[in-house]
Amino acid sequence: MRAYLSIRYDAGTPQIDPAWRSLLRRAANAALRRCSAGSGRDAEVSLLLTDDENIRQLNRDYRQRDAATDVLSFAMAEGEDLLPAVATEGKSPPLLLGDIVISRQRAAAQAEAYGHSEQRETVFLFVHGMLHLLGYDHERGAAEEAAMFALQDELMQELGL
Repeated sequence: MRAYLSIRYDAGTPQIDPAWRSLLRRAANAALRRCSAGSGRDAEVSLLLTDDENIRQLNRDYRQRDAATDVLSFAMAEGEDLLPAVATEGKSPPLLLGDIVISRQRAAAQAEAYGHSEQRETVFLFVHGMLHLLGYDHERGAAEEAAMFALQDELMQELGL
C-alpha cells in the first residue's frame, strides 16, 4: 500500500526542497499504513502550499469562517466509503483521498512561536490533514480528539520529528 502525493504551489509561494518533499511523502505513507489496516489500497492525496490570503478565501468559501487558518482538508469520501475494497481486475485503483491546503505563512509563524522548524510544523499540519482525510475529526468530541491527537503524536515520533 502506497500513498501518491502531488504537491502544488500558489503563485508566489516558495517551493520546498527535495528532502522536505520526501519527508511529506513518508508522512503520507505512514498515515495511510496506520489508518487503513487490511485494505491494502494505494491512495492519492494532493497538497497545496499557499499563503494566508488564499487559505482565508478557501476557509470563507467552504467553511464560512472568514479567517486565515493553518491547514484545511477536503476529503473525497467519508465514513463507510473511505476505504472500500472494490477490486478491479484483481487490483483496486488508488483511492482518491482528497486535498490538503497549508498556509506557509501560518506554518512559519507557528514554527517560530513553538520554537521548531517550519519543516517540522508543515509536516505536523500535513499529518493532521491526512488524518482528517482518513476519517478522523477532533471536532466530533473529546474521545475522538484524544484518539486523533495521540495518533498524530505517534506518527510524528515515527517520522523522527
